[in-house]
Amino acid sequence: MPRKLKIATMVTGHFTTPPPKGVIYAPMDIAVWVSEGLVKRGHKVDFYAPLGSKVKVTKIIHNGLLPLNKDGGSLGSLRDKGVDVNKVAVLWDQYLLAQMFKIAEKGKYDILHIHPVDRALPFGLSHPNVPIVYTLHDPIYPWRSLIFSMFKSPNQYYISISNAQRKPAPNLNYAATIYNGIDLDNFHFSNEHDDYLLFISRLHPEKGVAEAVQVARKAKEKLLIIGPPVTGEYWDKQIAPYLNDRIQYLGYVPRNKLFKYYQRAKATLVPIQWEEPFGLIMTESMACGTPVIAFNRGSVPEVLVNGKTGFIIKKNSIKDMVEAVKNINKINRADCREHVEKKFSIQTMVDQYEKVFLRIAK
Repeated sequence: MPRKLKIATMVTGHFTTPPPKGVIYAPMDIAVWVSEGLVKRGHKVDFYAPLGSKVKVTKIIHNGLLPLNKDGGSLGSLRDKGVDVNKVAVLWDQYLLAQMFKIAEKGKYDILHIHPVDRALPFGLSHPNVPIVYTLHDPIYPWRSLIFSMFKSPNQYYISISNAQRKPAPNLNYAATIYNGIDLDNFHFSNEHDDYLLFISRLHPEKGVAEAVQVARKAKEKLLIIGPPVTGEYWDKQIAPYLNDRIQYLGYVPRNKLFKYYQRAKATLVPIQWEEPFGLIMTESMACGTPVIAFNRGSVPEVLVNGKTGFIIKKNSIKDMVEAVKNINKINRADCREHVEKKFSIQTMVDQYEKVFLRIAK
């Protein structure tokens, strides 16, 4: 019978778990699913988070910490002029981490599972007897690779969320690559679709919303755009002028309502302009049966099966993406759902985390 572990985990002190309305934070979803999944298997998990957090784990530990951000606002005097917001944000996380390491040093935990890796590295280096697993959610930029090498020690392990994510720093102390899972109960399959394309993401240049607009216009297709509102030159010049009855911006849609838009889309466009380490949008879309058309960057070739669950397009080729839109009906929507069930379910993700934790705890 597998050993039952004592685990502590932490994501952020900035806001509660789950986060306030309008806040999208994928690392929190992953942390909650892994933690709750491990508890169901008999492991004990302490979840470090601010007051007001609600997670189905062994214990939530807050040590009196109020969330730094609540419903879009900040705590009292922290709104005052002259406050160094960046320093406050770091210290808010490190307060929880310090509490966690203080208990871990007494041998109370078998594993620490930490998501804000940059905040925790000094603690990891200074507590060599505490086994720590970091899940890397962001790209490993050169500056980050340098810092990881500065703070390396045998007790600190890394989980990458794609093999592509490892390329800038291939020699870290990796424990595994574990793909992010999704809750299939929240993304229902549909074999039927309406006549529109879909773009869901933060509306930033690296996500490629302007390119999605170009593709829809050239393909003469309707496009629905979903994402938290933004302002600025990028939006004003490259998206807003093209909004009409064919290119529609729907604003922010709560996560539990997204499946309705995925289900009825003929395809989801992912014309990313950066080396995205994973991309939950792709797995959520395929879970609903909707194929994905994405530029070949970052994790895309690990997540999609070209010609079966969508199309992988060479970098920045609007022309080829338009052509793929025209051929999208060649994709069997049931194949998209099956692919996610086999490779990207929460069950599969928790299985892999459990194996890694048990191996390290030995």
